[in-house]
Amino acid sequence: MPKNSVPNRQAICEELMAAAQTDRDVVVLCSDSRGSASLAPFFDAFPEQAVEVGIAEQDLVGIAAGLASCGKKAWAASPASFVTTRSYEQAKVDCAYSRTNVKLVGISGGVSYGALGMSHHSAQDIAAMSAIPNMRVYLPSDRWQTRALVRALLADEQPAYLRVGRNAVEDVYTADDCPFEMDRATWLRRGTDVAIIACGELVAPAVAAADALAEAGVSASVLDMYCVKPLDEAAVVEAAQGARAVLTVEEHAPYGGLGAAVAQVVGARCPRLVRNLSLPDAPVITGSSAEVFAHYGLDAAGIAAAARELLA
Repeated sequence: MPKNSVPNRQAICEELMAAAQTDRDVVVLCSDSRGSASLAPFFDAFPEQAVEVGIAEQDLVGIAAGLASCGKKAWAASPASFVTTRSYEQAKVDCAYSRTNVKLVGISGGVSYGALGMSHHSAQDIAAMSAIPNMRVYLPSDRWQTRALVRALLADEQPAYLRVGRNAVEDVYTADDCPFEMDRATWLRRGTDVAIIACGELVAPAVAAADALAEAGVSASVLDMYCVKPLDEAAVVEAAQGARAVLTVEEHAPYGGLGAAVAQVVGARCPRLVRNLSLPDAPVITGSSAEVFAHYGLDAAGIAAAARELLA
């Protein structure tokens, strides 16, 4: 399979442009981030359905909520490190509490801005946004799942937070084979020794790790848990009950993310040994995403090694 060159943020733009051709209520807002969000083509093609607010994330979310209250389908894009912190009150009150049709798009999530350090890393966004009532949290794994998710979100009227990285990521699915059901995890591998539950950009390394483990005689399941909130608890229970141990993998701090949510479900409903493989509770090193993942054992080799240690 040829290497993918389309980042998830570009897939979002293409789906929004396709929808805007027939739906004038689709509106895109940016905070001096149309280039970073790959949304410049949308602004060029639909200038009357695009709003640039400048570097003012609170205004970005507040204006998006105002447009949504007037019947618009507002998509507000900004770096994940900023839209989930600087505009947290607006996300909580104007979007979630008021149940406005605002989709917050956190671009360059996780350690995508690796070399820029902690100020630009978003290792706490899943925890922050998941803690808000009525706010859903999604981390699609590749461009095909991103497209399916955007189409689904365009069809509903509830607020949501969608986090994507900066660079193109390895395809997990194909254009012709991308099983998708809203708020339901996707089974990518079925195994009996360890259940690997991953989200976002770490799904592809999790699949590669499972395949490497299989060659070594270790049977691993892989769940693509793109829906961190609402979590697909039924899939978590099924995966845990069918394995000896559970390994969660996420591009996030160890508290309040996918690992914490999975451990809560497993502990209450089907106790198993659970390990959360994540970024540390400390400022993350600077470097490219690949370098950061390798350093913290979040690449395929590190995930496989963590699975073997967990089973041992």
